[in-house]
Amino acid sequence: MLAFASIVAVGAVGAIPARADDGFPFGFLMTLETAPQPGTKRLPTLEIGDSGEASLDLWCKSGQGQFSVAGNTVIFVPGPMQQRACSPELAAIDDELLIELREAANWTRQGDLVSFVGTKSLQFRINTN
Repeated sequence: MLAFASIVAVGAVGAIPARADDGFPFGFLMTLETAPQPGTKRLPTLEIGDSGEASLDLWCKSGQGQFSVAGNTVIFVPGPMQQRACSPELAAIDDELLIELREAANWTRQGDLVSFVGTKSLQFRINTN
């Protein structure tokens, strides 16, 4: 009887679908899915900690912010950003990216791709290496 109970318990655990890769990727570094901008090989990255604290490293600017995630809803509030030496065009692209993140209202995940959806959709790839 104990052997049967063990088999049933193992089978029940195996029957529960693994949802870990469908959840929000707290604690993972993500890179924006886009082509590099002229004059730089850098791609924007984003890391959101377990409490929603965010570190952003964009083309020219870097800084902190805060994400709130509830279900498929997301709210981003940027904090102070510091600018590296770069062209005004790249700085303007960073400003636009920050606006697009602020306007995102929802998020989705398919495998290693996380999309923030608002007036535009931004896709970030989870760095798994």
